[in-house]
Formats: sequence, C-alpha cells, structure tokens
Amino acid sequence: MSIDIGIADEKRQAIAEGLSRLLADTYTLYLKTHNFHWNVTGPMFNTLHLMFETQYTELALAVDLVAERIRALGYPAPGSYAQYAKLTVIKEATGVPTAEDMIRELAKDQEAVVRTARSIFPLADEVADEPTADLLTQRMQVHEKTAWMLRSMIG
Repeated sequence: MSIDIGIADEKRQAIAEGLSRLLADTYTLYLKTHNFHWNVTGPMFNTLHLMFETQYTELALAVDLVAERIRALGYPAPGSYAQYAKLTVIKEATGVPTAEDMIRELAKDQEAVVRTARSIFPLADEVADEPTADLLTQRMQVHEKTAWMLRSMIG
C-alpha cells in the first residue's frame, strides 16, 4: 500500500536512512554501555554500575522509538549487528577499559550520537517532518545531558 503523508518518497527514504544511522549508533551505544555496566571495577563501581544501568535502560527504550519512526516512514528498520556495524560511528570497546576510560569513551560516544541526530535535522526541516524533528530533539537532549553528566564525573 502506498504512503501519502505529505512527504515525497525520496525525502522519506533519505530521512529513514538518517534514522537508520541513528538507530545503529543508539543500539551500539546501548551494547557498549551494558558491557561497561557488567565490567566496571574500582572505587566508583557502585556509582558507575547504577549509572550505566540507567543509561542502557534508556537506550533500550530509545531504539524502539527510532525504529518505529523508520517504519512509520515506510522503510524497514535495520536490526542486525552486521547492519549496525556498517551504519554506526560508535567504536566497540576492546578489552576492559579502566572506569575512567569507560566514562571518557561513553561521553564521546554520547556526543557522537548527538552529531548523528543533528545531521538529520535539515532533511526533516526541509519537508516539515515534525514527528522526526521532535524525536531528534528529544534524543539530542538526552544524549547531551548524559554526556555532560559523564564529563562531570572526571572533571
């Protein structure tokens, strides 16, 4: 069935492709944050263990919102590690970094997700795609605040 929501097919496709990158970044960051939650050690263990749990839980909910927006635009949402590896800018952690290095990596990754979200705005604005713009604004607010909180932990 064709989709007629007032956005041309090629524009919907471009937005869905941008959102697919955002989905890949979000899912990869979710996995990395969950990994750090499991493996953090040191004097900040309890604080970071709980903080990372809060963060990965939020990310788990976010992937659904992003994927559902892609589907609402009429395109399939990527859903495999192979697809995410091609689409994401987030680098996987190798080994087990120190707690402070975990914080640094996650802060940089949160900022990277903000940049991905921000890069989609011109596409959404061009066609008055307010639902996508609203989603992007919400995601940017969460990631900017989380990056600030992580940076604040190490000064």
